[in-house]
Amino acid sequence: MLNFAKSITMQQFWDQRYVENETVYGNEPNKFFKLFIDLHKPGTLLLPGEGEGRNAVYAASKGWQVDAFDFSQVAREKALDFARGERVIINYELKNIADFKAGKQYDAVGLIFVHLPEVLRRKFHQEVYNSIKPGGFMVLEAFAKEQAQLESGGPRDATLLYDAPSLCNDFPFLHMLSCEQKEIFLEEGDYHKGKASVLRMIGQRL
Repeated sequence: MLNFAKSITMQQFWDQRYVENETVYGNEPNKFFKLFIDLHKPGTLLLPGEGEGRNAVYAASKGWQVDAFDFSQVAREKALDFARGERVIINYELKNIADFKAGKQYDAVGLIFVHLPEVLRRKFHQEVYNSIKPGGFMVLEAFAKEQAQLESGGPRDATLLYDAPSLCNDFPFLHMLSCEQKEIFLEEGDYHKGKASVLRMIGQRL
C-alpha cells in the first residue's frame, strides 16, 4: 500500500518501515487482485505504489508482463529480490505518483490500497485512465470512509479514505463492471489484519 505524502519525510518513513519488517503486507497477493488475475487472460499490467512486489510477482507468475513503480527504494529492492527468488521478471521503477504521466497503455491497471489526497487523487486517476487500452481494465481495492473506525490498517487521516461516488466521478468514462463496499477480514501481514471496510471496483475502458 502507498499512503502518499510529497515530502521526503514520508518517503523516509516508508523506507524505514520496509527495512524494519521482513514483509509489511506479506508475500501473498491481495485476494481481490488475485481473483481478477486468475479470471483474465494475461497481458500487460501496470501496478503503481506496488511496495514489496506481492501483486507484481503473482501476476508475473501467471504470465502477465508487469510494470510497477513506487517511491521507496527499499521496497523496490525487496520486490526485485522477491521476483528473482520466484524466478519471474518484473519491470520496477523508482517513481513518485505525483510525477506519473501516462505513456504506454496497458491491458490492466491495478490500484491496491493506493491512498492519495483529493487533488492529487483526481489528477493521478486521470493519468491512470489514460494508461488503459481500449477494452482494458482497472481493478481497485481501497479502504472506505468507515475504515476510520477500525484498527486493521490504512491511513489514520480520514481525508485519505474513499467513498464509491468520489471514485466513480474520478473515472466517468470507465464502464463499471462492479463497484461495492463491503466488510472483509484482512490477513495481509502485520499492518493489514482484522475486520476492514473496503471498496472494490472493476472498470473497463470501452
